[in-house]
Amino acid sequence: MEFSFLTATALQLGLNLIYTVLAIFIGIIALKYVDRWLLKSIDLEVEIKKGNIAAAIFASTILMFIAIIIAFSLKG
Repeated sequence: MEFSFLTATALQLGLNLIYTVLAIFIGIIALKYVDRWLLKSIDLEVEIKKGNIAAAIFASTILMFIAIIIAFSLKG
């Protein structure tokens, strides 16, 4: 294998890792925002700790939609 191929592969791997970490942090911040500002009467973390499956499904759905939006925005 050529050195330039390995360098390009390592660079691409590094960029993908940065995108992944960035997307995770943006997703967590967005979920906290939705939980705090849009769902004032419901605390998702407390409901999930109580075992409320509907709250867990709702939170995961919000995270999936946020992930789709982030994926389209980061990959340009």
